[in-house]
Amino acid sequence: MNAAVRAAVRRAHFHEVQMFGVYHGYEGLMRGDIKEMSLGSVGDIIQRGGTILYSARSEAFKTEAGQQRAVEQLRAHEIEGLIVIGGDGSFRGAQKLTEKGFPTIGVPGTIDNDIPCTDFTIGFDTALNTVVEAIDKIRDTATSHERTYIIEVMGRDAGDLALWAGLAAGAESIIIPEASQEMDDIIERLHAGQRRGKKHSIIIVAEGVGSATSYAEAITKETGWETRVTVLGHIQRGGSPTAMDRMLASRMGAAAVDLLLEGKQDRMVGIQNNQIVDVDFQEALAKKHQLDLSIYQLARTLSI
Repeated sequence: MNAAVRAAVRRAHFHEVQMFGVYHGYEGLMRGDIKEMSLGSVGDIIQRGGTILYSARSEAFKTEAGQQRAVEQLRAHEIEGLIVIGGDGSFRGAQKLTEKGFPTIGVPGTIDNDIPCTDFTIGFDTALNTVVEAIDKIRDTATSHERTYIIEVMGRDAGDLALWAGLAAGAESIIIPEASQEMDDIIERLHAGQRRGKKHSIIIVAEGVGSATSYAEAITKETGWETRVTVLGHIQRGGSPTAMDRMLASRMGAAAVDLLLEGKQDRMVGIQNNQIVDVDFQEALAKKHQLDLSIYQLARTLSI
């Protein structure tokens, strides 16, 4: 997100437009936690994970009164347009502001990669590389001790992170919300590997499907094999962003400024076929994220 903030601030200054940062999300917006951002304020942040603007959930903003307070703060600071970086919850909030007559543009930022109308979201590639690096290290231990490891990754409703990481790291089984996989199939794949002399296995589970612990217990019960569990947790959300994420965030952040200067509002920036696009918020929020199941089938054929 820092790369997107940097790009937005510097693009605005390039066009001689004053820029402000809203700290702590909608919660900060309602209480007027807003400061002007100079060119220097975004120096040396492109390589930093997280966001210098911080983030916070806000139940109060979901109310009519909270949204009205937010608009009043924006007007009081003579701000004419707002760029919102986040996921579908953040976008729904932005849409509410637009309905109250305040122009907003959304930039998709979530490691789950679950926002429709864009091929990728900011943070996904960084989280993916973090997961793959962790799997590679766990495989070293799995090989040495001849064990089966089950690794739980983030992805409550979307299996992109588990799927891409599983394919990139050569996992034997990938368990995601979008594709049902029976325990019998998982066990058979483990037995097939054992029959050809394989002494260890890696299984990736998206958190939305169930806990890695429950799968480990079921596998141990069926096979009698020693099974270990690793839950990667919030390590997936941190770290220095990859070059791909820095590129994507820079392109999207700059595009968001351009859209506001063109007089557009209630739209989300996205990337499709490596081209920056903008789509109506309503379209983006109405659609359901579609995972590319051809990647899932590829992973299955490569892990025989």
